[in-house]
Amino acid sequence: MDSDLAFASAVELRKLIDSKSVSIVELTQLFLERIEEFNPKLNAYLALRPDQALADARAAQEAVDRGDTLGPLHGIPISIKDLEATKDMTTTMGSAVFRDRATEMDSIVVERVRQAGAIILGKTNAPEFGITPSTENKLGDACRNPWNIERTPGGSSGGAAAALAAGLCTLSTGSDGGGSIRIPCSFSGLFGIKPSQGRVPRYGGYGRPSANYFSQSGPITHTVEDSALLLQVLAGPDQRDVTCIREAPDDYRASLEGGVSGWRIAWSPDLGYAPVDPEVVRVTEGAAKFFQELGAQIDEPNLVIDDPWPPFWELFTNSAYASYGHLLEERRNDFTDYGLRILEYGATVTGGDVARALLRVD
Repeated sequence: MDSDLAFASAVELRKLIDSKSVSIVELTQLFLERIEEFNPKLNAYLALRPDQALADARAAQEAVDRGDTLGPLHGIPISIKDLEATKDMTTTMGSAVFRDRATEMDSIVVERVRQAGAIILGKTNAPEFGITPSTENKLGDACRNPWNIERTPGGSSGGAAAALAAGLCTLSTGSDGGGSIRIPCSFSGLFGIKPSQGRVPRYGGYGRPSANYFSQSGPITHTVEDSALLLQVLAGPDQRDVTCIREAPDDYRASLEGGVSGWRIAWSPDLGYAPVDPEVVRVTEGAAKFFQELGAQIDEPNLVIDDPWPPFWELFTNSAYASYGHLLEERRNDFTDYGLRILEYGATVTGGDVARALLRVD
């Protein structure tokens, strides 16, 4: 099989699968062989399911051959970030505390990916509980950037980004509560989006086992259209998550056809508070001007907002402690240094601190 297919878009592969130009079994085997070759250098995956992936691929190909109605991700090899509960695999949350934990449920994200027909290859690396912007933990070697293995792919969806950038899957699921999709995508030459809060339901990825209630699951992809495709699968209400948006999502792929002409886009280099590297300002300003060339109106308002980090830190550490603080005494040596720091600080955050952080009151 042509190794270039390892970097093809999901939209392109679906067309090849529908036309029977590509075998789902051979496609899955291609990715498994690439994982075997490259994952030892990258540590992008924490767990794999090669036998089950091939069995799923055979069943998916049989559905194509029968002419069955196919889901939007039918036959597409995908990776799942290891913060998503997955009932037939370990779900470590990037923590040695849960090295061998098997869950008995799928998160909504995994459930919807399965229903859409994707082939799950494995679970991707993340820092402990997804709480840092690079991907190191006590489960093994650090996750490495395929563009330069001496550098990080970012975090917390570092394994998801590394796997996709190296051609070890066609789509990746990530999650983002403070940059955890956006950071690794910017480090790895990929596209990703943090959906609006509540757009993707969080059952099975909220509270336990996830400590960050700012987080949203979302796509990491090679193309914008692929992100629209995957987000369409993930988005939409579910009664098991009382915090989710009740309205059905728009048709994301259809909206791509209209372009940006007539849009009004606000752009700020620093939001009035943040120190930003000059090269980042240059690149993002160039992107804003590109949208202007496409017909959008770009405004640079005089935005000055308060630094969000202090209230975020109070809320984030407290929620982490609420989820995992009960393990501190018994499993202290299994936690990373950064995990201990967050949990121990979270233990000091009071109800009053939480209330003030929510209201941003000093």
